Amino acid sequence: MSETEPAATDNAARAGAILHIDLAAVQANYRALAARTNGACAAVVKADAYGLGTTRVAPALARAGATTFFTALLDEAIAVRHSLAEITPAPVVYVLNGLAAGPATDFLTHDITPALNSLGEIETWAAAARAAGRALPAAIHIDTGMNRLGLPPAEMDVLAAEPDRLSGIDVRYMMSHLACAEDPDHPLNSEQLATFTAARARLPKAPASLANSSGIFLGSAYHFDLVRPGAALYGINPTPGRSNPMKQVIHLQGKILQVREIDAPRTVGYGATHRAAGPTRVATVAVGYADGYLRSLSSCGSAWIGGQRVSLIGRVSMDLTTFDVTEVSRDATRPGALVDLIGADISADDVAESAGTLGYEILTGLGHRYHRVYSGD
Repeated sequence: MSETEPAATDNAARAGAILHIDLAAVQANYRALAARTNGACAAVVKADAYGLGTTRVAPALARAGATTFFTALLDEAIAVRHSLAEITPAPVVYVLNGLAAGPATDFLTHDITPALNSLGEIETWAAAARAAGRALPAAIHIDTGMNRLGLPPAEMDVLAAEPDRLSGIDVRYMMSHLACAEDPDHPLNSEQLATFTAARARLPKAPASLANSSGIFLGSAYHFDLVRPGAALYGINPTPGRSNPMKQVIHLQGKILQVREIDAPRTVGYGATHRAAGPTRVATVAVGYADGYLRSLSSCGSAWIGGQRVSLIGRVSMDLTTFDVTEVSRDATRPGALVDLIGADISADDVAESAGTLGYEILTGLGHRYHRVYSGD
């Protein structure tokens, strides 16, 4: 079965590109990651499920067994809860950005659980619990070396000395976040593990969560009671430099609009950055940086047509990208034919490497002009 996302272009014939999203692969990735830990496995679905569509991805993950979800924003969490209303009766949805993402009353209204990132947020949530006349659930985020969100060392010392600050709070997890998990040899991994373990020993006993996607592959010492995979669910390699253990989830195909035949010394695209060295066939594809196909791929990206790799030439523009298809058959490059921009031969990680970025950015930047086709769930 396949179904098009309503918010996307509603007709493949009119779309400049088609984005296939394999929900069965997302489910298989979730089950594979869950199987690697003896504890529970959550699903991180922030940023619209890393660009793939929360309203379709979250229910698929729930059907695969996920009952705990993490988002960054309160509105994301509310959308997740609504999308799961008919799938699972009591999903737990956390907001990583904590109470800064919205008023405490909104969390209570929508049954959303915050990750509390400071003593101030702990105080606010404890006050909300007193006003509600009941204990309120939360995760307590301890900063162990990322230096973004979470209780910094000085606030951690205060909380350890004054644990009654947690009165009225049902601490579901003590959590932290790894900064360098994708590099298993980085010394900060073991430092953060030791800091987290020491912090837990100073606070009231509670379940713990530390490992992200790559952290799962650091070993069982990092798993604790809950792991929180994100990008790996969507096919991004959690073990860079090694074979990707995850199934590929997306297949992005761009449509050829026109093929031009040029010869030296003609140039291609804005800035005339590519000059033909001889007879060249140039295919113009209806995808550009407005679609999340990054401008940094200019003159260094590639695609696949008819089983052959083709080079991106010139600059990626807002709506169009050009490829050298000189060596590809004319039949395979006729107007209307599709070019694989991400797929079996060129993963999101491959595209990211060419662009000088991460697969995360490739996924979260996927545009909304694509005709989206969901399959497998």
